[in-house]
Amino acid sequence: MRMVDLIEKKRDGLELSTEEINYIIEGYTNGSIPDYQMSALTMAIFYKGMTEKERADLTMAMAESGDQIDLSEIEGIKVDKHSTGGVGDTTTLVVGPLVAAVGVPVAKMSGRGLGHTGGTVDKLESVEGFHVEIENLEFIDLVNRNKIAVIGQSGNLTPADKKLYALRDVTATVDSIPLIASSIMSKKIAAGADAIVLDVKTGAGAFMKTLEDSKELAKAMVRIGNNVGRKTMAVISDMSQPLGYAIGNALEVREAIDTLKGEGPKDLTELSLTLGSHMVYLAGKAESLSEAREKLERAIKDGSALEKMKVFLSAQGGDASIVDNPDRLPKASYIHELEAKEDGFVSEIVADEVGTAAMVLGAGRATKESEIDLAVGIILKKKIGDKVQKGESLAAIHSNFENVEEVKEMLYRSIKLSDTAKEKPTLIYGEITE
Repeated sequence: MRMVDLIEKKRDGLELSTEEINYIIEGYTNGSIPDYQMSALTMAIFYKGMTEKERADLTMAMAESGDQIDLSEIEGIKVDKHSTGGVGDTTTLVVGPLVAAVGVPVAKMSGRGLGHTGGTVDKLESVEGFHVEIENLEFIDLVNRNKIAVIGQSGNLTPADKKLYALRDVTATVDSIPLIASSIMSKKIAAGADAIVLDVKTGAGAFMKTLEDSKELAKAMVRIGNNVGRKTMAVISDMSQPLGYAIGNALEVREAIDTLKGEGPKDLTELSLTLGSHMVYLAGKAESLSEAREKLERAIKDGSALEKMKVFLSAQGGDASIVDNPDRLPKASYIHELEAKEDGFVSEIVADEVGTAAMVLGAGRATKESEIDLAVGIILKKKIGDKVQKGESLAAIHSNFENVEEVKEMLYRSIKLSDTAKEKPTLIYGEITE
């Protein structure tokens, strides 16, 4: 088998076999296939696409290129949740304890963030003492005992995907639906889930800016999951503005606690209940989505979801007292209000620009080496459609430095006002199960 023949085959729009895809991924991972040949293949895929069978084969080949997590000793159906990323996306911190409270095992492998704010691990480390450096046996034991645990991402998880993504990033082949879908799904499958709920974002703050592209990506990932034997579904949700009000690590933890108390933002609460309902249903803990939602709403109302958050944090060394006293979370030295310069209605909040402003404060990483300031970030005071009076606060900037003029200017450019009220954006655009 020669790589040049396989490049030619895909260039001509023909289907690669399972054996050929396995040969490509194995060879590229071990270095016997050079970057320049893999670049040619990814460009051919970019233009010619891949069949459903090719996508499934590519996903499994990448999943099998490194460590795979064996969760078979955890009782019950393990359901993973994955978001394609956004600004203020705190759903994992809400959904994890919430679905665990109704008996769904949450065995979550999470990483650190690169970009606007920290990843799930960074956010959880806002809680003093919390750590994800636990052995696999302890991880499995914690999930069996408490129904929830989070472990740090394995360094050798899907090495083929890491190598291939770095290549795509410098060869203008990132925006390929087959390659994006296979990249995401290979990591979910290697992480050991029995079923997968996907939150595919759409809008200015999302990777996929248009609803059409978001639907196409969602369908591709759902088909891959189902084709490789994992029950998979996707929710397409809005990211034209940040989710909830908080952008920043400790600030998002606090907002997650409020949501588990039943006092969180409407959009974060609704999306968490929607995603959680699908997780409960796929785990076989409810006969219907409506029954699953009722169970989750009850867990919030009776306090069991909040109690599960305490158990989860404490079991991994965290100070669970922050649940009852969020003021114990890291706090910034200064809070600067962003005052409206005129009367009007909020017509647009450019999510990714607000995220960048939070990163300038120190809430995210510009590079892998950047250190995160867990205390800082932005709390929005208004969302799209809200009325604003001149001098009223549009946002609170939580900062550890006194001069935030640069951040204020970024936010003024990002939060746009108009004379007439604009309809609030749709939160959930659809659900894809097949």
